Amino acid sequence: RQHSRRHKPLKSLAAEPAPVAIFTSEICVGHEPGWLHPDTPKRLSSLLSLMRTDWASEFGPMLRISEPEADATEEQLLRVHTPRHLALLKDAFESAERWPLYRANIDGDTVVSPGSRAAASRAAGLVVAAVDEVFSDSSALKRAFVMVRPPGHHAEADRPMGFCLFNNVMVGVAHAQAVHGLGRVAVIDFDVHHGNGDAALASPDPTRLYASSHQSPLFPGTGLTPGRSGPHGGILSAPLPAGAGSDEFRAAWRDQLLPVVAEFGPEAIFLSSGFDAHADDDVASLALNEDDFEWLTAEVARLGGGHLPIISVLEGGYNIEALVRSVQAHIRALIHV
Repeated sequence: RQHSRRHKPLKSLAAEPAPVAIFTSEICVGHEPGWLHPDTPKRLSSLLSLMRTDWASEFGPMLRISEPEADATEEQLLRVHTPRHLALLKDAFESAERWPLYRANIDGDTVVSPGSRAAASRAAGLVVAAVDEVFSDSSALKRAFVMVRPPGHHAEADRPMGFCLFNNVMVGVAHAQAVHGLGRVAVIDFDVHHGNGDAALASPDPTRLYASSHQSPLFPGTGLTPGRSGPHGGILSAPLPAGAGSDEFRAAWRDQLLPVVAEFGPEAIFLSSGFDAHADDDVASLALNEDDFEWLTAEVARLGGGHLPIISVLEGGYNIEALVRSVQAHIRALIHV
């Protein structure tokens, strides 16, 4: 695959940059699905290393690092997942913790290791912590990036799948609506895979809109039809063919998806931020580059006059060098637009 032609980097920086908090934890490095698995601990450890060096240097006081000991509670998880889902994972966690070298295989590519319970609980819990901070009356923070693993957007109400154990983003959405009285929420997903879990958990609820660009056909085989679907028309899909690059990606968001998101009038935006559509990422076959992720993040940040709360949560991205460049570009747009 060839890289998409480079677009010019962002020029229109905000007069006053907006502070962004990174919610993260070393505990999420402890999920170890196996040395051949794409979701390697190095994905997060590399990001954590750069967070304290390159990012601190570039972003200075505009970047806040928050590492609370925040684990998702059963009550928070049950707003999204069924008791059966939690019981299935509890059994897998206990099996993995009983035998230190054991991997509990849930569905072929969704694997649990001895450190997975702590990592998954902390990943979902940090999204909740970000929600509590962003929606606190006393907080000036309006943008957060939750830098965690395992990812979450494939996890359905009663089914962990596709590397995902709990649906981190939707646990956050449900918490924001239940505890902070949030009304309409848009979930924007630019991972190379369609977020079937996000979509399934948004679809029945007219206060939730889910918009996704993704390669198709590709795992998990959902989001095949372009346009709107779901009982309330709140599921938006822009499937892209293998080999599609910057022009197709930007056109999908500019012409098809973002106008509908704007019309919906969300009170907050959650991002399922997967960076595996990068040309250097071999997990799929799109040909984006980090400028595209920066562009989309900037377009999202401008919605609602640039004043909407934004909570972004890491999903995929498996080429380490492409991932760290892409995440840095994503944070740059969150701060400067």
